[in-house]
Amino acid sequence: MRHTLQHFIAASASAVLLVMAGSAAQAAPIYWTDWTGGDLDPTSGFQAQGTITTGSSTVTVTYTNANGIAFYQPSGGIDYYQNARSGRDAATSPYTSSAVDNIPTGTDIIALRAAGMQTLQFSQAIANPVFSYVSLNGNGYAFDQDFEILSFGNASDGNSCGYWGCGTSTKNVVDLGGGNFEYQLLGTGEPHGTLRFLGAFDTVSWRSLTAENWNGFTVGVQGTAAEVFQTPEPGSLALMGLAMVGLACVRRRRR
Repeated sequence: MRHTLQHFIAASASAVLLVMAGSAAQAAPIYWTDWTGGDLDPTSGFQAQGTITTGSSTVTVTYTNANGIAFYQPSGGIDYYQNARSGRDAATSPYTSSAVDNIPTGTDIIALRAAGMQTLQFSQAIANPVFSYVSLNGNGYAFDQDFEILSFGNASDGNSCGYWGCGTSTKNVVDLGGGNFEYQLLGTGEPHGTLRFLGAFDTVSWRSLTAENWNGFTVGVQGTAAEVFQTPEPGSLALMGLAMVGLACVRRRRR
C-alpha cells in the first residue's frame, strides 16, 4: 500500500510539472509589428514607431537609427515576405518554422543601407522576440544578445527561396573581452529568414556590418513577458503543493 501511494503521489507531482513546463514551452502564433507613420527624426537619422497587439496588450515599438535607412514601408507596396515572388505559403516560407507559425503580417518593412548601430525599444518587456530579415547579402548583423536561427530560404532543405533568391545563414560569436560578446548573423547568397532571442527584453540593439543597399527587417513577439512567463494557475500550484507534501509524508513514514 505504501509503495502504491508513493508511486501515485510521485506520478501526480511529475504530471503537474510536465503540464506546467508544456504550457510554458507551447508554441504560439507570432504577433508582428504594425509599422505606422513616417520618419520621426528631424535630422539625417531615422526613427519610426509601430505597435504590437497581443492577446491582452498593446506594445509600442520604437526603431532608432542615427545613420539613416534606405526606405520605410509601413503599408502597401511590394510583399517582400512572399516565397520567391510566387505568393505566400506558410508551410514552405523561409520565415516560418516549428517555433513561428505565421509569416510577417502585411508588407511592413524597414530597409537598411548604412553600417552602424541601431536599436529597437519596446514600451514594456516582451517575450522571445523574433526578427525576420530580407536579402541579407553583402551584409551581416552583430547583435548585443545571443540568438538562434530558426529558418532561412534554401531550396536544399525544403524551404522556399525568399523574394530575392536563396541563401544560407550562420551565427558567429565574437569574444570582445572583459566578458562581452557580439553575436553575428552572417550569410551566403541571398539570405531571407527568421531568428529568435529567448527571454524577456525591452531593447534589442545591433550593428550593420557593412553599408549594403538594401537589406530589410521586421520584428514580432510571442507575447509580453507578463503573458508568456506568467506564474502557474493557483489550482496547479495547489495540486503541486499537495503532491510535494504527500511525498514528504511518505519519506518521513519510511524513515
